[in-house]
Amino acid sequence: QVQLVESGGGLVQPGGSLRLSCVASGSRFSPNAMGWHRQAPGKQRELVAAIDRGGGTNYAASVKGRFTISRDNAKNTVSLQMNNLKPEDSAVYYCNAAATGWTVDSWGQGTQVTVSS
Repeated sequence: QVQLVESGGGLVQPGGSLRLSCVASGSRFSPNAMGWHRQAPGKQRELVAAIDRGGGTNYAASVKGRFTISRDNAKNTVSLQMNNLKPEDSAVYYCNAAATGWTVDSWGQGTQVTVSS
């Protein structure tokens, strides 16, 4: 497991943008996959986007075309650029990592994203 620290959440109006960042530490090896899940009140945690070391990506259908995930393998960081945000994007966003494959084995503490006018 690695330690994950997120930053960049906040309050934004509908149609606005936010950028989330996460840095991984505590392991000699870079995780195979890193990404973001989110959880809104009363709902299950769901995948938002993930990216592997080779740049392969996976997005939830609800965010395709609006969100972009990127990664810096040398710095063990992953970022999520969120554009055209909608109220239904409001949730706690959790950074996560998978040492091998795509199975998540490390989670960050979460950062709140609120989209409201």
